[in-house]
Amino acid sequence: MNVTLRQLRAFVAVARSGSFTLAAENLFVTQSALSGLVRELEQSLGLRLIDRSTRRIHLSDVGRDLFPLVEKILNDLDGVLNEVVNLKSLKTGTVRVAAPQLMCCTLLPEVIAAFAAQHPGIRIRLVDSPVENVAARVLSGEVDLGIGPERDPNPHVEATTLFELPFMAVMPAGHELARRASVKWSDLAGFPLISLGGPFAERLAADLHAAARDLTVEAKVSFMSTALSMVSAGMGVTVCIPYAASLVRLYSLVMRPLIDPVVTRRFFVLGRSDRSLSPAAQAFRGFLFEEIEKRKGFVD
Repeated sequence: MNVTLRQLRAFVAVARSGSFTLAAENLFVTQSALSGLVRELEQSLGLRLIDRSTRRIHLSDVGRDLFPLVEKILNDLDGVLNEVVNLKSLKTGTVRVAAPQLMCCTLLPEVIAAFAAQHPGIRIRLVDSPVENVAARVLSGEVDLGIGPERDPNPHVEATTLFELPFMAVMPAGHELARRASVKWSDLAGFPLISLGGPFAERLAADLHAAARDLTVEAKVSFMSTALSMVSAGMGVTVCIPYAASLVRLYSLVMRPLIDPVVTRRFFVLGRSDRSLSPAAQAFRGFLFEEIEKRKGFVD
């Protein structure tokens, strides 16, 4: 059977209105075109759907049975098409984003709130993850986008640089290092250093080489919030990337640029190289880059 949507819509319009004239007006077609569509449908089905007379029309027994079924199919299809329109126009949609815990409690909520103000119908689901799990969540399809620092490349994960920022020294406002415009890595040697453990510490030590030889690591913790709390309690100093400035201020601490050497970290937006993004995810990705460009160095 070669049944078309136009034929089905013509049949439903006639069944609803009980008139070829009214149905033609509702569909913005001529009455003869409408009659032709219904006749083509009946020929394709091999069944009479509408009994015609000179004064009025009636649905046949088969037509009465088919009408609610066809009407439901068309209503469901119209619902799907409306959803497609809403997705394309960014009136609805869901975007799943994985990012490290520190970024999820500093930078990203501000960006998501700004995006939501422009697109209230789009939901952003933030997945706070250990740094080493971000790329895996992208690769598995659990999330649409990931944000994280440089890691070993994967041919199935596309990485685009979001920003590159230098390490900053973090200390209480009354600390002697806080009086300096910048701090050398060697200056940290005289103070207990509270550092993140794992890949963070390993990569930092590799970057610093000899400059890290005299640093005294007092403690290694898993979360930057723990390190900042310990620094706030006077237990030492720490280092972080300046996108965490809002959290640093929350602990009443200050940041100073670290020099000799200047060590930077690049952060990337990650996505599956073999999958296209939804309109909502594509819009959020573009908005994220725009917001990062506005914030520049992140430090007021």
